[in-house]
Amino acid sequence: MAFTKQQKRALLNQYEKWLKHSQAVFVLEYHKMSMKEVDTLRAKVRDTGGELHVVKNTLMAIALKNAGIETKILVGTSLFGFAIHDVPAMAKVFGDATKNSEIFKLRGGYLSGQPITPENVKALADMPPLPVLRARLLGMINTPASQLVRTLAEPACQMAYVMKAYAEKVPA
Repeated sequence: MAFTKQQKRALLNQYEKWLKHSQAVFVLEYHKMSMKEVDTLRAKVRDTGGELHVVKNTLMAIALKNAGIETKILVGTSLFGFAIHDVPAMAKVFGDATKNSEIFKLRGGYLSGQPITPENVKALADMPPLPVLRARLLGMINTPASQLVRTLAEPACQMAYVMKAYAEKVPA
């Protein structure tokens, strides 16, 4: 399907907008893919707060160049995943899609404008999702404070236990 210059310009602007607003970009090469598989993958990507698009490699190469990103992974037909919020969750979706799949092949991606290999994407996929990381950080921050409160309250608790035991021991 041939595009007019105006349509190409609009696509290029859209690609640049996606690159600008995403924290990371992951690239899948695909073969003989059905619409059902695309829709399933898009739904999973949408759940992570990202977007998944089939792109024209020549226009995406121009958009990447305009964004100052070197590209060597645009081979074959490409699916681009734009991680807008949760990078590890998006990497996990892409990693799961390529496991035992003859349709998808992980080509790599870009994290904060720097190229990353498929192995780096898989390492990102092994990271816990953002809510879990936040909970762990909050727990680490909260632990010293709760231990301090417990330490300060312990002498008063001990005194209360002694007084209660004494009150129960002495007849009324």
